[in-house]
Amino acid sequence: MTANGWFQIGLYLFVIFLVTKPLGVFMARVFNREKTFLDRILRPIEKLVYRLTGVDEKREMRWTEYAVAMLLFSGVSMALLYLIERTQKWLPFNPQKFPNVEPGLAFGTAASFTTNTNWQVYSGESTMSYLTQMAGLAYHNFASAAVGIVLAIVVIRGIARKETDKLGNFWVDTTRCLLWLLLPVCLVGSLILVSEGVVQNFKSYTTVDLIQPYTAQVTGPDGKTTTQTVTQQVIAQGPVASQEVIKEFGTNGGGFFNANSAHPFENPTPLSNFFEMVLIFAIPSGLTYTLGRMTGSQRHGWAVWAAMAFLFFAGVSTAYWAEAKGNPLLAGTDQHATALQSGGNMEGKEVRFGIANSTLFATVTTDASCGAVNGMHDSYTPLGGMVPLINIMLGEVVFGGVGAGLYGIFVFVVLAVFIAGLMVGRTPEYLGKKIESYDVKMAMLAVLVLTFTILIFSAVSVVKPYGTAGITNPGPHGLSQVLYAYVSSTGNNGSAFGGISANTMWYNTTTAVAQLLGRFFMIIPVLAIAGSLVKKKIVPDSAGTFPVTGGLFAGLLVSTILIVGALTFFPALSLGPILEHLLMNAGKVF
Repeated sequence: MTANGWFQIGLYLFVIFLVTKPLGVFMARVFNREKTFLDRILRPIEKLVYRLTGVDEKREMRWTEYAVAMLLFSGVSMALLYLIERTQKWLPFNPQKFPNVEPGLAFGTAASFTTNTNWQVYSGESTMSYLTQMAGLAYHNFASAAVGIVLAIVVIRGIARKETDKLGNFWVDTTRCLLWLLLPVCLVGSLILVSEGVVQNFKSYTTVDLIQPYTAQVTGPDGKTTTQTVTQQVIAQGPVASQEVIKEFGTNGGGFFNANSAHPFENPTPLSNFFEMVLIFAIPSGLTYTLGRMTGSQRHGWAVWAAMAFLFFAGVSTAYWAEAKGNPLLAGTDQHATALQSGGNMEGKEVRFGIANSTLFATVTTDASCGAVNGMHDSYTPLGGMVPLINIMLGEVVFGGVGAGLYGIFVFVVLAVFIAGLMVGRTPEYLGKKIESYDVKMAMLAVLVLTFTILIFSAVSVVKPYGTAGITNPGPHGLSQVLYAYVSSTGNNGSAFGGISANTMWYNTTTAVAQLLGRFFMIIPVLAIAGSLVKKKIVPDSAGTFPVTGGLFAGLLVSTILIVGALTFFPALSLGPILEHLLMNAGKVF
């Protein structure tokens, strides 16, 4: 570890702190339909959209109607993406003449991008046409992000409003989210990425001669291995910057290229790397301020932010320490950081980012439900790789995905307030609303759905041949690969321990099911809680009211997240990364 590395981590958290208030205020104004500096340009467009679609912007919905609209929108969008993938061979903007995507992979990818997971078991540059990337995948990057954000706004309205059953209009909220928030930032952000060297064109792939040809072993269709001299390389390109910016800003994570943000055409410089990380946390952090502003308790919003920041710093510190320490099995190898080398465990990492920015990116992308990577988590040390795994197991509530992080931590807030009420012997209250048995049951349902989905699919995969066939590393690391696949899918993250061979019927189908369960079977209980809270009266604070605005609440919230989230999976972690770490220190390799 170096002072420069800690400085970059500290600078990143400071920048996130700086953008929290202005972005939070702006989102509050947008969703409260207050005047903004973009109204003169966007308000006429918004009205035109409503006229064309027949939406009454003044009509608001109950939580059940809001949920149905969200499910219909997501279902139709998923079907359209599947259709695009299955017909891309005959559609335009396919200069490489890629064939149609096979049914299992097309279904898995459609489910993945609809749920904001962006789990990819294919190489984007050799599978998806430009049209599929733009009209299919990039569209879902916007749509799924907007759905997550507006659902967080519904939760905030459920807390802020009283004695009503109206929570807003899904179509209006989604339109405003796209027009006022996602599109303007992505337009400017894509130009910033282009200025750093991210590719944006419609050219066919370029074949170039290698300066230094090399020989490679090639296995033919007959199974025989021959030695060939490689003299040329195909350089993939395309409309990358426009997809890259929403990939990060919408915490989607799906890369245009197989190497994702480790690819120099997606993330060429340290500045682009820092900018992309800021994009990932910007909206989730800003929503904590929106929560405080719309509910009239700004201190509560900052308390939630503080709990998230504490968990983030604990995670990145652990990962940085583990990777900078290096591999004890490489005895006699100089793994210390110097002016000429990054030191530590550099396997699977880009030299242009080094240890600090690699572990920072890994922590940020798994704290949020993003899944973009600038290094391979499969190559991390056992404890270094355990940090991204635990981040997702916590429910990705450490800032979390756009919207998903806020309504995810809202579940833990309900549980924390309920626990506090039990300790003082009073009916728990949250910002003037009584938390009753129905609310706690819905919160626990959201938690248990994620837990059962992860553990059941993982258990089957490590005992059945169609699951174990995808494991590329024996021993505890193989368990970590399988566990990470279902944790990432259910948590709608999308990153992976890249060693697992997941492009099979079993993994394509089960991870898609896990993604759908993790997205919608969590959303419905959360919306139900919002629908319950919005009907309640505001109860004045009393001497027995547990405060939700200070360090005591932040500490209780952190404790609840760790106990409910982390300890649930402790047995699985003990057999995976923890056991692997102990065996590594004992000199055992697999």
